[in-house]
Amino acid sequence: MKQIATGSMDSCVMIWNMKPQMRAYRFDGHKDAVISVQFSPSGHLVASASRDKTVRLWVPSMKAESTVFRAHTATVRSVNFSGDGQMLATASDDKTIKVWTVHRQKFLFSLNQHINWVRCVKFSPDDHLIVSSSDDKTIKLWDKNSRECIHSFYEHAGYANYVDFHPSGTCIAAASTDNTVKVWDIRSHKMLQHYQVHSGVVNSLSFHPAGNFLITASSDSTVKILDLVEGKLLYTLHGHQGPVTCVAFSRTGEYFASGGSDEQVMVWKSNFDCSEYSDTVRLQHKTTSSVQAAPSSATAHLPLNSHPSAFLSQTSDPSEHFNRQDSQTAAHAQSSIRSSRQGRATHSQTYRNPSTSSSSNHQTQGLLQHPPHVPAQSQASDGGVPPSLASTLEHIIGQLDILTQTVSILEQRLTLTEDKLKECLENQMEIGLHLQKREDD
Repeated sequence: MKQIATGSMDSCVMIWNMKPQMRAYRFDGHKDAVISVQFSPSGHLVASASRDKTVRLWVPSMKAESTVFRAHTATVRSVNFSGDGQMLATASDDKTIKVWTVHRQKFLFSLNQHINWVRCVKFSPDDHLIVSSSDDKTIKLWDKNSRECIHSFYEHAGYANYVDFHPSGTCIAAASTDNTVKVWDIRSHKMLQHYQVHSGVVNSLSFHPAGNFLITASSDSTVKILDLVEGKLLYTLHGHQGPVTCVAFSRTGEYFASGGSDEQVMVWKSNFDCSEYSDTVRLQHKTTSSVQAAPSSATAHLPLNSHPSAFLSQTSDPSEHFNRQDSQTAAHAQSSIRSSRQGRATHSQTYRNPSTSSSSNHQTQGLLQHPPHVPAQSQASDGGVPPSLASTLEHIIGQLDILTQTVSILEQRLTLTEDKLKECLENQMEIGLHLQKREDD
């Protein structure tokens, strides 16, 4: 993982370099809030969509060069590169989806059947299809070549804020304002899974590159990890102090990041116990030759009061591999980044550890029809500790480590709060003295 791109209500695009010694880049150009950002598949370009009705293509370097697409007649809410990086799709409040060539920067065609604002647009992994979600309570599936809508999925209680393709290209998932996440099969058009795990609007989601897990971001201030094989909620992550507006896996799935209205972007380490799903991962790679890396973009429409209005998945080093550590903890935050209006990257030294909670009370049909691997409960033949007990003890130790780190973080936060309070009191005293001097004069 090298970089993270964020968009903000302050109309800036930020590129955060994950190496401690590297500075962040701040790109000014948009005249209003930046609602969506995404790296190109190669990582050489960044696209941003804004309320100023434009889309910009940036070269992520110190020069901050950009090209402007006078894209729509209203707010542009979503931008997405095709898998080959040759095309760009945009969605807008003008009720249209537009497709552009990246290199020639020419408009190609428009898709016009939505009757309300279009919130999100995505290319399928093989680039043959396009999916879009709208305030008209429909999710439309389009054939890119014929430019025809081939199916509409209907939402009844709310509308989909965000929609994306499963890495296999056979399913789509939608994050809805009715607090639910739904997964549909695009071939049979049937709903495969329906998750009612959030207590607030679901703003964003992202598939793990292997297709086994789905992370969701909600206005209830949580990030949740869903196990698509078992069809259940796996973990709930707490860290943001307000609505979580966007979330995305890195290209390898080793990390994921979340952004919220608390002006924080948090980077998390994925410590899934992926050994249980190694067969499923291999199966997917055998049967789907067109599987892409996790879609790069996981930006979301945000409330007006939020600061980081969009967040993009990280570009990853070619040497990175899918993490298969036998760790039972879901994820722990690697670092947090606080957006700065002065453009400075202030990497927090505190590690944000979520209070993770495992849940199995929500069981639905499994998305991937592959039984999970259940290790046999074997006793140690030499009279030692049984493997299952050893694993449990290791898990408990890991959780105790997390609790210890959490206490440390709380102590550091308390110290920071005390320092800030002291600074405020000193400033008030200075102001009071200054005013008193003025009165005396």
